[in-house]
Amino acid sequence: MLNIDDVVGADATKLEEMARQIRRRIIEVVSKNGGHLASNLGVVDLTLALYSVFDPRENVIIWDTSHQCYTHKLLLDRWESFSSLRQLGGISGYTTLKESIFDRFGAGHAGTSIAAALGIERALRLKKEMKNVLVVIGDGALTNGEALESLNQIKGQNSRLKIILNDNGMSIAQNVGALSETFAKIRTNPAYVKFKGLVKKMLEGTEVGKNLEDELRRLREGVKLFISGFDFFESLGIKHIGPIDGHDIELMKKLFERIKNYDYPVVVHLITQKGRGYEPAENNCIVFHSAPKFNLNTGEPLAKKNHMSYSEVFGETLVRISQKNDKIFAITAAMPDGTGLRKFSQIFPERFADLGITEQSCVTFAAGLATMGYRPFVAIYSSFLQRAYDQIFHDVALQNLNVVFAVDRSGLVGEDGPTHHGLNDICLFRTIPGSKIFTPSNLVELISILRSIVEKDVSGVVSVRYPRDSREANFEKLWDESTVLDIFNWETVRTGNGKIAVLAAGTLLENTRKLASLDPTIVYVRCVKPLDEKSLMKIADAHDAIVTLEEGYINGGFGESVISFLIKHGYKRSVLTMGVAEKFVSHGSREELLKLCKLDSEGIFESVISFLKKEVYAW
Repeated sequence: MLNIDDVVGADATKLEEMARQIRRRIIEVVSKNGGHLASNLGVVDLTLALYSVFDPRENVIIWDTSHQCYTHKLLLDRWESFSSLRQLGGISGYTTLKESIFDRFGAGHAGTSIAAALGIERALRLKKEMKNVLVVIGDGALTNGEALESLNQIKGQNSRLKIILNDNGMSIAQNVGALSETFAKIRTNPAYVKFKGLVKKMLEGTEVGKNLEDELRRLREGVKLFISGFDFFESLGIKHIGPIDGHDIELMKKLFERIKNYDYPVVVHLITQKGRGYEPAENNCIVFHSAPKFNLNTGEPLAKKNHMSYSEVFGETLVRISQKNDKIFAITAAMPDGTGLRKFSQIFPERFADLGITEQSCVTFAAGLATMGYRPFVAIYSSFLQRAYDQIFHDVALQNLNVVFAVDRSGLVGEDGPTHHGLNDICLFRTIPGSKIFTPSNLVELISILRSIVEKDVSGVVSVRYPRDSREANFEKLWDESTVLDIFNWETVRTGNGKIAVLAAGTLLENTRKLASLDPTIVYVRCVKPLDEKSLMKIADAHDAIVTLEEGYINGGFGESVISFLIKHGYKRSVLTMGVAEKFVSHGSREELLKLCKLDSEGIFESVISFLKKEVYAW
């Protein structure tokens, strides 16, 4: 078992042995629990070198996105509890203020670290505490708008921030954009091949007065010339050192010692390898970015065979639709694989755009396409799409443009926890004037809804929300079972005795089976907004009580819209709204979290039984 006391001040030889121990521990636990493997293996050496110089108990170190914080956690009091990683009641896969005082800032979304660090640094200055504040940020996250805005503030804030740029040339998907190309040019410059040896020689030499900064500056000027005389960081008033081998612990230690007392901001540019030390992850860092449980010896995933995820079905459907419609355009924010769009990007490269971790830009880019008669599909995870609410409102809805939002990972996503749960999207899209919200109950319904949106030319802001889940399926069979239908109509799947009607949105429909003993009417709500008012009035007239089900926050959700409509039309009977209460839901498997929120079959049954015993009105 290792801890931070073993690391601080340790020499490179000891740190290299610790790196081997840590990699073994990470691989062992992630193979059993799943988790972010490739990114964490890539920063083991970086973390050890950094913490040996900058004791994280005495300095403030912030991990951007923080899905590469496993070494940090292992060293800071969580070696034993690490086996509970991402498990219900266990430790999080991200930094979180609730877990440790050394998790200086919670993060699960990219690009927040520099802004947070500037705020922390200003607070420390006000308190007369002259601690070093450091940020570790990846090259993919650095292209995020918030990160770029914050870089632009560093000089004006008189900051002495130290930024460690972890450059592995790949975020989750291949990095895109001009800044990424600049990093690539630096990595491939012949000067870099000589750089490691040159710097080592300077650092290890005993000649008095050897000026490391002069040598680094001369080399940097050579790199500047290679990229047309421009250094991005230097132009912002930030000293730029690198690129450096991010696996050479001895070299990094000595450079970190050099910058420790800098009274000006600096970027140390490190080149690392995702998946370092585990061959399957080195060879396939995309799969092992967020790895499922896998065989430790072979690296083979233990996932169920012949299963298709909702994301995969979405991607296959869009390909099929686009073969007959040349106006379909697909957009993603650094997630072509996660959103199922990889195949689309290969078949229709001219009608595909991955804009990196820039959700706001993705939405406005789609709005631009829509003004020219194209039908963009923006596929972004629900929790990430929250960042682009302003663009959905102003750039799409206000201009009455036709954009479809494929809201992936809606509802309870599981082990990634509260930063990734998609519980807000119904609430957010409900507030957009004229928006439409569709909630498929299964894979066939997902295809039918997508087909119907295109073939019936459903206009305006359209969202289709679906979970992070998979089912045993064959796409051709699913396609054959799908159909173009009136997607604004609700569907009664069971007619009961008139005592109670259950309105189930999306995939929660399948969790209503146990209610059969109560003889309820069960209605599949494929369209959350607009409400199927005609059906709702018939249901209200024919039933003594109504229950609404949704996998999202109750506040501002589907159930509230039903209650508002019923009150307006004089309905005076009981209504129960079921969903997620006003709280942040922890991490765990999706099944465990549905049970925790009483949205599994048993929880729904118990809640309805309890509701029927009471004679109170929900409002």
